[in-house]
Amino acid sequence: MARSARELFDEAMALEPKERIALTSLLIESLDPGADEGADRAWMAEIERRMIELDSSTTQPVPWEELRNRLYSNLRGGGRR
Repeated sequence: MARSARELFDEAMALEPKERIALTSLLIESLDPGADEGADRAWMAEIERRMIELDSSTTQPVPWEELRNRLYSNLRGGGRR
């Protein structure tokens, strides 16, 4: 007899964090098997580019609270773009 999603979730939550990450990756991959093969490489390049910008101070990070406020303001139609 097949187990419910809730039973599987409860069982997965008993796994070590690294095992949960691996399971999550497998589940996500199963939903989009035709994903762009170069997507991981492209994301890594983008992350590295952004890290270089932060390290060289050519860009400044925005605190989460400020960004969240901007996003909410934009959703309400009153934000700057």
